[in-house]
Amino acid sequence: MPKSNIVIGLDIGTTKVCVVVAEKDDVGKLNVLGKGRANSEGLQRATVVNINKTVDAISKALADAERESSIKIKGVNVGISGAHVHCIYSNSEISVNQSGIVNESDVRRFLEKAKTNIRYLDIDHEIIHVIPQEFIVDDQEGVLDPIGMAGTIMRGSAYIVVGLRTKIRNIKQCIEKAGLEVSAMTFEPVASGLAVMKESEKRSGVVVIDIGGGTTEVAIYIDGAIRYSEVIKVAANDVTHDVAYGIKALNDVAEEIKIRYGCAWSKALDKEEEILIEGIEGRPRKSFQKSSLTVIIEARMMEIFELVRDIIKRSGYYDYLNAGVIITGGGALLPGTGELARDILGLDVRTGYPEGVSGGIKEAINNPMYATVMGLVAHSLQNNQYQDYGQITPEAPEPDAKAAPPPETSKAQETEQTPDAPPAGKKFVDRLKKFWDQL
Repeated sequence: MPKSNIVIGLDIGTTKVCVVVAEKDDVGKLNVLGKGRANSEGLQRATVVNINKTVDAISKALADAERESSIKIKGVNVGISGAHVHCIYSNSEISVNQSGIVNESDVRRFLEKAKTNIRYLDIDHEIIHVIPQEFIVDDQEGVLDPIGMAGTIMRGSAYIVVGLRTKIRNIKQCIEKAGLEVSAMTFEPVASGLAVMKESEKRSGVVVIDIGGGTTEVAIYIDGAIRYSEVIKVAANDVTHDVAYGIKALNDVAEEIKIRYGCAWSKALDKEEEILIEGIEGRPRKSFQKSSLTVIIEARMMEIFELVRDIIKRSGYYDYLNAGVIITGGGALLPGTGELARDILGLDVRTGYPEGVSGGIKEAINNPMYATVMGLVAHSLQNNQYQDYGQITPEAPEPDAKAAPPPETSKAQETEQTPDAPPAGKKFVDRLKKFWDQL
């Protein structure tokens, strides 16, 4: 298996940690080789609060992914999110090199200048991403890939994602303690959007809402590029806590009830149903109506979508969302979520499942809760951020004197050719071009 084809994503969420190992197939899609998942107890609102518990969860998910894929993982593309992450617009302008043809060096200088033009970036924050919005080469506007264009001046804007150094350092520390390297770091709203959007939606204008356990992430795409994003500190766990409080049950029981009987839209109920639950610590069983459960869930989900509506209106892009809304993440699985969102946001809505997966264990990740981690591997694939890995060799059985000798292996079977790696310069150009093709 060629080393240069492997991409690995690590999503460290508030409720779960996911690892996915994938490779690029012959048509450039993702072939999922293995995945691992573990319950996460070391984070609150996408922020690490317990290093050891987070390391344990990463290690468990990692072991499952390695066992399923037969690959020893070394480097990962990890997602980063939380209320501490925010985005800044920055303008940039440079002179094109003496040849008058824009090259990759010009683009690098453009992005570096965009970073240096940021104001008010204190020492407590660091840059996670610099995402080009558009380029203007002389008077030609709306350019997404300027390489090869003729001109003398290149200007435009970039979308710069920054986060608190201490919180980013805690994430990196957890990964390193689990025996891994941070090969890349990706803002999770970017990853989730990449996983579930179709190109036509990205160009037409769409908002991606990822309802996770601890946070809800909102990302707005217009004309093929991300234009606005925010992270809300209200999400699926809050729904569970409300249910636990409303029916006077343990959180684990409330989560199970939410998943089994929950509905986010009261208008979707066609009949009443009585729900029985066991009492806490030997107390007698009790019952309540499904309509009561729905009222509890609907109230919190309504709050989430009202906050999202405020974000969209504040962004100034509400009237440009021709493709409407994509809801993804584990919170998107509650029945009635799409209908409630449509009522509150006044936009067309669909549920987002991972796109661009060709085979392997495709069905195992065909779920909105895997949108972020699949977006992480897709982001690595598009940017040629292939990961280091080793091959796990099964332990050889004890030799048996009576066993027949192994069959002869032909020379053709013994020899496996590995394609040469592309030159560094060409690889960088290809990476940039693939990245801009997706903006």
